[in-house]
Amino acid sequence: MNMTQEIGARQETGAVLRGAELEYRRHGDCWVSPVVGPRIGARHSAVDAVRIPAGRQWSPPGAAAAEQIAVVLAGAGVGTVGYEISRMRAASALYSPMGSTYSLSAGDREMTVYIWSAAPSAGGTARTIQPSTGPARFRSLWNGETWLTPPAANVLFRPGAGHAGLCLRCGIMLPGETLGVRPHEESEAVYFVFEGEGQFYLHDRWVDLGPGDGVFAPPGVRHGARNPHSGHLASRFVVFGGSVAELPSYLADDLPDL
Repeated sequence: MNMTQEIGARQETGAVLRGAELEYRRHGDCWVSPVVGPRIGARHSAVDAVRIPAGRQWSPPGAAAAEQIAVVLAGAGVGTVGYEISRMRAASALYSPMGSTYSLSAGDREMTVYIWSAAPSAGGTARTIQPSTGPARFRSLWNGETWLTPPAANVLFRPGAGHAGLCLRCGIMLPGETLGVRPHEESEAVYFVFEGEGQFYLHDRWVDLGPGDGVFAPPGVRHGARNPHSGHLASRFVVFGGSVAELPSYLADDLPDL
């Protein structure tokens, strides 16, 4: 199968993303690995994994030209969005709307971050969001303002704050719980494991995944997650991720899905 055929297949069925298979390359003071983009069939969204060495800063040029969402997987430090600043640690997230810049600075140990970005489509009109409007700039995966049950799920950042319409959700599954399994007809979805061992459904099968692993689901591809474990030693399974579409009407309902 050549590259064009492989990309076409992934646009039909999606792709499993393995954290252990990421290939990092030097980018200034940091290390970056593309996770989601055109090479796996994504048309609207992009995700990069970034490792920020202790005492160093990630402040990408051109960030104002796209919406950005960053989630910290490991390490701690400080994040800024425009003139706002917040401490960042594992499970922290920041949202940088169109027209804003952001930075992430690692503390005394390396910080690992997954970063979503989405720019306006061709012919689209970007909308700059002022600091007093739109979603909060900083959240935690444990955000308690928008819980949906069962199982436990929340929305950290909703689409519509910028033209591209990025979204970030978190799902927390106790042993035996399943979160969603359905397609989003208008959006691409990218989800990762934050904590625990569990399974993602993608297209027509369940796949075992652990922390740092994830899935890419193109529009129309069924996806979801579950914690298949049981017994007194079983632990919770925590996933996070987002969707992007030109018209984010897929969040019109309040179903706790992915």
